[in-house]
Amino acid sequence: MAQKDLLWIRYVSVFIFAGAFLQTVFAVTHYTIPEEMDEGSVVANLVSDLGLDLKSLSKRKMRLDVVANKKYLDVNKDTGELYILERIDRENLCPIKSVTTCLLKVDATLENPIRMFNIELEIIDINDNAPGFRRDTMHLDISEATAVGERFSLTNAVDPDTGSNSVKTYYLSESDHFNIEIQTGRDGSKFADLILKKSLDREKQALHNLILTAVDGGVPARSGTASIIVRVLDTNDNAPQFDKDSYTINLTENAPIGRLVVQLNATDKDEGSNSEIIYSYSLYTSEKTQQTFSLNPDNGEIRVKEMINYEDFRIYDMEIIATDKAVNSLSGKCKVKILVTDMNDNHPEISIKSLSSPVKEDIPVNTVIAVVSVSDKDSGENGQVDINISDHLPFALKESSDNYYELIVSEPLDREKMPAYDITITVTDRGNPSLSDNETITVELLDVNDNVPQFPQTFYTIPVMENNAPGALLSSLTAIDPDLHENQYLVYFIIEKEIMNTSMSMLFSINPENGNLYALKTFDYEIEKEFLFHIEARDSGVPPLSSNVTVHIIIMDQNDNTPVIVSPWRAHGSVVEEKIPRSTDKGTLIAKVIAIDSDSVHNSRITYQFLQNTDATLFSLDQYNGEIRTMRMFSYRDSRHQRLVVIAKDNGEPALSATVTIKLSTVETALKTYADMTEVPLEYDIFSDLNLYLVIGLGSVSFLLLITILVTIVLKCQKPKPSKAAPPSRNSVISERNSTIADSTLVSNDAYWYSLFLAETRKGKLVVRQPVPKGARYIVSSIPRSTGLTETSDSAASTLQEWRRSPG
Repeated sequence: MAQKDLLWIRYVSVFIFAGAFLQTVFAVTHYTIPEEMDEGSVVANLVSDLGLDLKSLSKRKMRLDVVANKKYLDVNKDTGELYILERIDRENLCPIKSVTTCLLKVDATLENPIRMFNIELEIIDINDNAPGFRRDTMHLDISEATAVGERFSLTNAVDPDTGSNSVKTYYLSESDHFNIEIQTGRDGSKFADLILKKSLDREKQALHNLILTAVDGGVPARSGTASIIVRVLDTNDNAPQFDKDSYTINLTENAPIGRLVVQLNATDKDEGSNSEIIYSYSLYTSEKTQQTFSLNPDNGEIRVKEMINYEDFRIYDMEIIATDKAVNSLSGKCKVKILVTDMNDNHPEISIKSLSSPVKEDIPVNTVIAVVSVSDKDSGENGQVDINISDHLPFALKESSDNYYELIVSEPLDREKMPAYDITITVTDRGNPSLSDNETITVELLDVNDNVPQFPQTFYTIPVMENNAPGALLSSLTAIDPDLHENQYLVYFIIEKEIMNTSMSMLFSINPENGNLYALKTFDYEIEKEFLFHIEARDSGVPPLSSNVTVHIIIMDQNDNTPVIVSPWRAHGSVVEEKIPRSTDKGTLIAKVIAIDSDSVHNSRITYQFLQNTDATLFSLDQYNGEIRTMRMFSYRDSRHQRLVVIAKDNGEPALSATVTIKLSTVETALKTYADMTEVPLEYDIFSDLNLYLVIGLGSVSFLLLITILVTIVLKCQKPKPSKAAPPSRNSVISERNSTIADSTLVSNDAYWYSLFLAETRKGKLVVRQPVPKGARYIVSSIPRSTGLTETSDSAASTLQEWRRSPG
């Protein structure tokens, strides 16, 4: 602000008092500064003003005391200057406005020797505060009858500054009705009075918004504003007035009591009780009129009070007065003429002579279910009537005789779509305005068994995991019948069908009440993979109706069959022994392990691994086809006897496996490998040494095969025969799940498995030495279910048997 830039005048008054105690000297120094000086501003140089030595100022520890917990001033020990440490606000330091001089007193103390100086700062006011009103908005209520020149006191503005910086004058915003007059108080304060200079009219302007501005005398001047809201109070200077001076109303005879004839409306420009109106009849209104019509004194409604008959009275005249509720009330009036008109005042009548309900939903079309008569006491067109029913109903009216009608069935009925019909018969006369009457009859429908039970689906596919528990719930097959009662009660059946000489009812059961389908036996994926049959739902109506649905049971495979090693073939509990020359080349096919699994494709996927290998660098095993080949040639350091244990795992979860042990012996002779021997032409000398060996080997195998067949036949004869009621099983010994080794049988008609035992592979190609006989059937039995990975000698071995079918 400009005052901050003014040069402040400094003057010093020094009073020195001498004393003998501790050689202490007290001095008083007076300075004058404006308020709101910036922090760091220099007030004076105490060294020069007090006659002190600048060099000893720091050693003597000069300090200033604190005023009201604030330290406004401080001394620069290097220059001896007294400067502003914190802004000084005169209005906060000296809040009492009547105090003309605002002093800030501080004490400066020096040591060695101790001296104390009293410093007074006179704070000069600057115009740093704008005038303000105690209330931002002033409300005044002034009657519109107030005389011109009337004064109204207003709240004065307050300015914390003093002198010329305080409030100097007031200004009022432009107004046609008001101005202000400024007054000066004993203390010099300024205030304003509001003066009415023009008469008020509430009906023209009920509210006046004025702005009062207070301005101080500072340079530049500051100002503050307040809002003045003048509400004009009403006086009863306006009489009520009706919308029209006269009203003509047409009213039909027999108008219902309480019916509104007309609502009169009078308005008063005044407000409050001066505008509240009371309606009343004048003395010129006849007693008959006042008895026939009622007048609401609060809202001016005229309503029918008694029955009106055109033949008795045709015109009613009345005069209505509207009076306000002021002390000195004013009133207005209007005339009302009511003309009564003749009307069709007799309603037609309808009567139900006969009604048949309930009726069956299969009632024939055109059957009569009701007889109706109509009448009207009026004459002419007012007595002529029309009768009808809704167009959307399956019924029709047919005139049978004069004023008699028959209600007939026009369309086939269906209780499942609509169990009952509410038929409203309406009769209307031809008067103007027409009168009508109606009668509603209810026709209920009785159910007949006309709906076949419906399944949500026409075909159900139900997956069932094999080895299920007997009695397991497979699915719930529920049909819906929209009929009622016994026609709705359903019974479920399995339509009989035989599979492998076994009835469906021996395999599955269905709850006849709720359609829950159960399995009666444990299914085996390797024997039965699917079932297809029908289930019938039949209601209890007469005659009963039924429908059926196709059910497709799919048996899901579990990994419950252990892989069977069919090559290399070996006797029960024996170890496969092979001889190979030590000069065998790298990559030579030594043996091929082939295993089969009777589970599904996913579970029967076989992989091969070495469980034991005497020398891991000598032999390799293909994990997919089971081929064992040499990885290098034999060296003199290699053992003559090699032991290979191969494990075949399926792809199930958890995986099942089988093992085979192959013992290889190396010989120094130049014998061909077995794979090379299989390629000898058929024309080879049948009396060679190799053929002789083959004949001896085949004879031995045949002998062992015969012994195995005899033992198997003896064991089967010793076991009890299954009951006739039992479902068909495999052509083998039935597995006992509680035994440690379960027998199972794999049956195959594929000639490929026969050839596996009569040929070896070389370089991935199959060489067959003799044709496969037609109609042969092969059975591999006694498969161990042991989960441990043991050698073949520790578990039951596989046996190949050939059964030839009898001709025909």
